[in-house]
Amino acid sequence: MSKELSEKARNAILAMQKNEITEYYIYSDMASKIKDEANRKVVENIAAEELAHYEIWKGYTDTEVAPKKFKIFIYKVITSLMGFTFAAKRMEGGEEGAQVIYGNLAEEVPEAAKIQSEESAHEASLLEMLDEERLRYVGSMVLGLNDALVELTGTLAGLSFALRNTRLIALSGLITGISATLSMASSEYLSAKSEGRDDALKSCVYTGIAYLVTVALLVLPYLVMSSYIAALITMILTVIVIIAFFNYYISVAKGYNFRRRFTEMLGISLSVAVISFVIGLLVSAWLGV
Repeated sequence: MSKELSEKARNAILAMQKNEITEYYIYSDMASKIKDEANRKVVENIAAEELAHYEIWKGYTDTEVAPKKFKIFIYKVITSLMGFTFAAKRMEGGEEGAQVIYGNLAEEVPEAAKIQSEESAHEASLLEMLDEERLRYVGSMVLGLNDALVELTGTLAGLSFALRNTRLIALSGLITGISATLSMASSEYLSAKSEGRDDALKSCVYTGIAYLVTVALLVLPYLVMSSYIAALITMILTVIVIIAFFNYYISVAKGYNFRRRFTEMLGISLSVAVISFVIGLLVSAWLGV
């Protein structure tokens, strides 16, 4: 049976009701994709909690509300591409604004305080879920990504003004990048083995993949553009996008400070690029190329 509510409170509750049923479907779908039993149970419990909250709101509105299908679809994509930890953390981040609404509703809806408390407990539960394989090897990915960004950004910037030919720059960059990928991956493998780790092979694979993908993205502008200046600018923009994307992913999934990590990583990569750019000009002038 619906309760007597002000129009403002009823509209707010309908919005929360829609949000709860949407998140129920999102968490349920997320849980179905998690192989680890402990992690899956945590997410299933959160899904059940969201459904319980929906039923509480429905008791006030006496109205069935359909979920946001587009949001469900978006989070299916996010979960598939970015992993359940990132998706769940991103979901919880979106609930911060809802806490204010819960507080405002508390006077007319006593259960609002209870729901607010349960919503706050979600984040603590999710923090315990960080056992996703890709996140266990973040260190290896950072090693491969950062090394590739620093080395290739500097190399390609230097080659751009030393050679001034996009095909030659791309060829040199690919040879350097692939060789460096193999070197970095093997070094990571030997380092992990010397530490007695059983996951040495996985660690080197994650390092190598991160390095190789970065190499491909940085060299691509030189393969599709005829102007080395345009390719250089595009490459620098690609570096910024890669650093922003990766650090955003890590900041959400592991709770790191995005701005500090992004600024630090970008500063190192661009500093090396500028130094290499100057060296390329000097070498070009010295050799008369």
